Amino acid sequence: MKNTIIATNFNFPGQVDVYKGKVREVYRLENDLMVMIATDRLSAFDVVMPKGIPYKGQILNQIATKMMADTSDIVPNWLLASPDPNVAIGHACEPFKVEMVIRGYMSGHAAREYTLGKRVLCGVAMPNGMKENDKFPAPIITPATKAEMGDHDEDISREDILKRNIVAEKDYLILEKYTRALFKRGIEIAAKRGLILVDTKYEFGKTKDGRIVLIDEIHTPDSSRYFYADGYEERQKNGAPQKQLSKEFVRQWLIANDFQGLKGQKVPEMTDEYIETVSERYIELYEKIVGENFKKAELTNIQNRIETNVLAYLKNNVR
Repeated sequence: MKNTIIATNFNFPGQVDVYKGKVREVYRLENDLMVMIATDRLSAFDVVMPKGIPYKGQILNQIATKMMADTSDIVPNWLLASPDPNVAIGHACEPFKVEMVIRGYMSGHAAREYTLGKRVLCGVAMPNGMKENDKFPAPIITPATKAEMGDHDEDISREDILKRNIVAEKDYLILEKYTRALFKRGIEIAAKRGLILVDTKYEFGKTKDGRIVLIDEIHTPDSSRYFYADGYEERQKNGAPQKQLSKEFVRQWLIANDFQGLKGQKVPEMTDEYIETVSERYIELYEKIVGENFKKAELTNIQNRIETNVLAYLKNNVR
């Protein structure tokens, strides 16, 4: 599709290096600053789809920046400003090599593992007799880390994280504390919108002065799963699928078209018409999660718009 941002190649003043993830591109500058650009790339099953989704980057960035503002009183974060709809600027951090996944319900990956007969996930026991989308007695933390070979995330237990010294124990205890506090706040925010925050993931980093802070995204449809609260109990009682807000609809479309990121599988073609429906769905996600109408940014020349806004911020705020 035209008018999407798939890749960037900026050279900002004081730029030291750049890291390009599946969706975000992070420019590290002098003075311990980072410029994070949310692209319109779509990732599923750890594979980046060949076409971008209009407004997706803006949606992810604006949800994340709002949610960081709404949780900054309980957990410190890296964010300083968002000078452009697709851009966040904040403190440079050394990221921890784990994603803190927390689940309130037996859904998604947990449900798929449960269906295979597994009753322990990342070292945490899951009760017998549950069915998909049932609520856990208490939220469980099921961390993930990058596989040693390839770019896939892999489940890992708290014990293995500490045994392999991926994170020091004193730091990991803080990550767990922050994860539970953020999830509790996320549940409260979602409830006000008539939603249930089912599961999500948080990423953390350490600043140059040793502070542990929240980084990356928070409570977005790419990192979280939401159910509509209205009708949840009835649907669960009747064994009906839950009405949800997440990018699970993309995963289900890919599965229906014989793709799960497995070796030898080919990404199915995404027509312009299908991409338009995905964009519309992301806008719906934004409006439900944030509780505000989505304001579409100018798409005539996204790269130029981003560069202009970032340079203006750096000129006025960095000495």
